[in-house]
Amino acid sequence: MASGSDRNPIIIGGLPSQVPDFDPEETQEWLDSLDAAVDERGRERARYLMLRLIERAREKRVAVPEMRSTDYVNTIPTRAEPFFPGNEEIERKILNATRWNAAVMVSRAQRPGIGVGGHIATFASSASLYDVGFNHFFRGKDEGDGGDQVFFQGHASPGIYARAYMLDRLSEQNLDAFRQEKSKAPYGLSSYPHPRLMPDFWEFPTVSMGLGPIGAIYQARMNRYMHARGIADTSKSHVWAFLGDGEMDEPESLGQLTIAAREGLDNLTFVVNCNLQRLDGPVRGNGKVIQELESVFRGAGWNVIKLIWDRTWDPLLAQDRDGLLVNKMNTTPDGQFQTYATESGAYIRDHFFGDDQRLRAMVEGMTDDQVLHLGRGGHDHRKIYAAFKAAVEHTGQPTVILAKTVKGWTLGPNFEGRNATHQMKKLTVDDLKRFRDRLHLPIADKELESGAPPYYHPGRDSEEIQYMHDRRKGLGGYVPTRVVRAQPLPLPDEKTYASVKKGSGQQSIATTMAFVRLLKDLMRDKEIGKRFVLIAPDEYRTFGMDSFFPSAKIYNPLGQQYESVDRELLLAYKESPTGQMLHDGISEAGCTASLIAAGSAYATHGEPLIPVYVFYSMFGFQRTGDQFWQMADQLARGFVLGATAGRTTLTGEGLQHADGHSQLLASTNPGCVAYDPAFGFEIAHIVKDGLRRMYGPDSEDVFYYLTVYNEPIQHPAEPENVDVEGILKGVHRFSEGTSGSIPAQILASGVAVPWAVEAQRILAEEWNVRADVWSATSWNELRREAVEVERHNLLHPEEEQRVPYVTRKFSGAQGPFVAVSDWMRSVPDQIARWVPGPYQSLGADGFGFADTRGAARRFFHIDAQSVVLAVLTELAKQGKVDRSALKQAIDRYQLLDVASADPGAAGGDA
Repeated sequence: MASGSDRNPIIIGGLPSQVPDFDPEETQEWLDSLDAAVDERGRERARYLMLRLIERAREKRVAVPEMRSTDYVNTIPTRAEPFFPGNEEIERKILNATRWNAAVMVSRAQRPGIGVGGHIATFASSASLYDVGFNHFFRGKDEGDGGDQVFFQGHASPGIYARAYMLDRLSEQNLDAFRQEKSKAPYGLSSYPHPRLMPDFWEFPTVSMGLGPIGAIYQARMNRYMHARGIADTSKSHVWAFLGDGEMDEPESLGQLTIAAREGLDNLTFVVNCNLQRLDGPVRGNGKVIQELESVFRGAGWNVIKLIWDRTWDPLLAQDRDGLLVNKMNTTPDGQFQTYATESGAYIRDHFFGDDQRLRAMVEGMTDDQVLHLGRGGHDHRKIYAAFKAAVEHTGQPTVILAKTVKGWTLGPNFEGRNATHQMKKLTVDDLKRFRDRLHLPIADKELESGAPPYYHPGRDSEEIQYMHDRRKGLGGYVPTRVVRAQPLPLPDEKTYASVKKGSGQQSIATTMAFVRLLKDLMRDKEIGKRFVLIAPDEYRTFGMDSFFPSAKIYNPLGQQYESVDRELLLAYKESPTGQMLHDGISEAGCTASLIAAGSAYATHGEPLIPVYVFYSMFGFQRTGDQFWQMADQLARGFVLGATAGRTTLTGEGLQHADGHSQLLASTNPGCVAYDPAFGFEIAHIVKDGLRRMYGPDSEDVFYYLTVYNEPIQHPAEPENVDVEGILKGVHRFSEGTSGSIPAQILASGVAVPWAVEAQRILAEEWNVRADVWSATSWNELRREAVEVERHNLLHPEEEQRVPYVTRKFSGAQGPFVAVSDWMRSVPDQIARWVPGPYQSLGADGFGFADTRGAARRFFHIDAQSVVLAVLTELAKQGKVDRSALKQAIDRYQLLDVASADPGAAGGDA
């Protein structure tokens, strides 16, 4: 054996030591003692001694490495389990009835002529976890606060409905309308947790796997943020997220664990239902997902509680003096444990205990049936209660409970632990009989042999139902329940918007800066200023928002414990426990989760917040589009700013940053009101109307998306007779043609409006064309209104047929229509069919690239000169100009030569 002096420097668990050995003899004595323990008592005894030494070292505050993974046993030993305060017999009866009704509801939804599907195996595995939560932990909202926030696993929704049925919150009519929301209205139940579809019941949409975990983290953080800023007392609120072990493969599930640990979110508990199965097979067939997750969460700084075995294992583990049983548990892969879940007691005796006589001796006094029912901890109420209690009492860290279960538990041998169980939706008569017997329910065979299987309710006056009501009363009301207590906000007066309506004079500013100026004035408002929540992914300076640092400050629960490197600057970086700005780092997913939590605070806690999330527009709807859909589902409100918008404005950044399509993606979200404003006065009216619609007396469940640019332009003052209705509905005439005799119309949005104005000048001066320029503030809203008009006309042919706004707006406009923007043509093409005249669009179709703005626009043929050509082309089709003019224009403006274009304005990151 090499001596200590011959060894390399010790590095264990990330703790290096270069300290010289001042007493080699003592060191050797310790090493010899370890060798003797291994030789005389075995590796398991030596391991135990080492673990006790590490435990004692921590007690003495000696720095030792953290154990990344512990034995495959329960974290909470039997001797440390708390008293269980419930009536376990009654709770079992309640759970059995809930299990039955959940499965029957899905099975009945498969009746002939319906066949709408559903999932029963997920809830079957996690039912006990939910039941303990409902009976002992989940706080309701009856005390006037937000209660607890529970993120239910989406596929377990049948079980949540079944419990609500037991409590008379839902009827049999509701259960039979599962997944039939329109055909069985108003009784229909949504397939998964969807607040938009059931706004008095569900709070958090979770079935897009991975979004529940990240949403829960940022909800817990938002609770702390609101409390720190004195907006709401959230000190009693606990956030629970029920997740699947297969779901933890999603990047969003694990990607933001460190922020929860970094900010000490001990108001957060993850409960991972480790039934070891994904949708089609094992999560880690050759590995051990619980051990893997333990290492991940421990490494991220979480408190980890493993809940693996039920109480039937306690006597066996108590006699495992040599560690043989624990070693067998440690070394058996998940795939084999799933096989045990589907096999007989004899098989388990032979294959799990049978390869070592000492192991086999442990179960000699047990029958095969007793061996078969050595169970998993996620089905044991007492073990679950101990884990949940330890989680809510733990301080300084978030907690994850890794609960081992069997997918399809109690549903019978055709379901339990089977790879296909996730897709199995209907129970046969034999399945139902076995299931009934397993649950000890008083349902006769004849009720199962004819027609649909019945629901079971023990009676409103039964002991079980009274117990359920009493428990929920004691915990503050029914869960899940969504309540909107928020009052309308007092809206700012006209003075707040005056500065941006004045224009920029001789100064050139980007629309991003115009919005920031307005935001600064809004945040000064005494009534609503404090309710703004600023969110950006490490880009505040890019968007010109560093001016907020000294006043609003960046939220950090620990404050700023260092001297900022830029502390001498006027706009120094400043962190504060009461800061208003959320700086979530380079994580659009984290920022969007903050946006959703803030935007739904009006319902979650009864206190409206006004989130303003600013990001590189390419990385909004494209990168986190699923979360924006989640935001719409959660009925969240707020402003989303796609800065550096457009395919040609962000010069030099190249393909991955050039956004020419987020407006099109936004159009697919029914909860999103999207605008592409050109000037500050348009932004003022859009924001003002957004505040009214989202936070005024008749609030709507929408959120606003504004695309703003980083190209400096001169902003005109608001016209005297400004068309506010047109701005809000999607189009208004910005510049009426005053010279030329041939009429034409140019539609433009955002940064393209100045190009259209320049084209208007060229057409008048060089081609005798009198073109009007229209600012299309929202192609999306114009189309949305037109589609709704057509839908009404389709269904009401006997009534006077309505005319879309865009058609009415252009009814008196003469000449062809040419639309241009910095988006792909599909964006302005949305309104083509409703424009009353020939319509042509120009757009930045294709990938972006790095070059000057002028060269990029010439390449895509969306610059002013290309607009001139497009107008002339349409006029030539009508015979109003000679076709020879087209070649003249191409040659005069060198439209085939990208290098000939004026490079345009440079810079302007904000």
